[in-house]
Amino acid sequence: MAVKEKPQPLTIHVSPKAAEHVKHFARLEGLEEGFGIRVAVKGGGCSGLTYDLSIVKAPGENDKVIEEHGLRLFVDKKSYVFLAGTTLDYSDGLNGKGFVFHNPNAKTTCGCGTSFSV
Repeated sequence: MAVKEKPQPLTIHVSPKAAEHVKHFARLEGLEEGFGIRVAVKGGGCSGLTYDLSIVKAPGENDKVIEEHGLRLFVDKKSYVFLAGTTLDYSDGLNGKGFVFHNPNAKTTCGCGTSFSV
């Protein structure tokens, strides 16, 4: 009998630390209110898919909007399929600073952590 995999949550989370860093970067760009972070998946990278983050003023017409820790995440429908269950975090450890994706859908990742495959 095959082992049943645990279903992934159908949302994307952002850690409090990541939310604070996004807000900090938005303030540096002169954005105080109404902004959000666009989280997307694009073709490319050494593993086939890569993450894309950008601070934007408003969601796209077909974006799913997720709010957590006072931050709005905008995710297009195509990217959402690859990102469901993912947590966006921020690391400032010895291996470098930056945003980190904890994606349970990724079967393989590259060494830099910005490319993955499903």
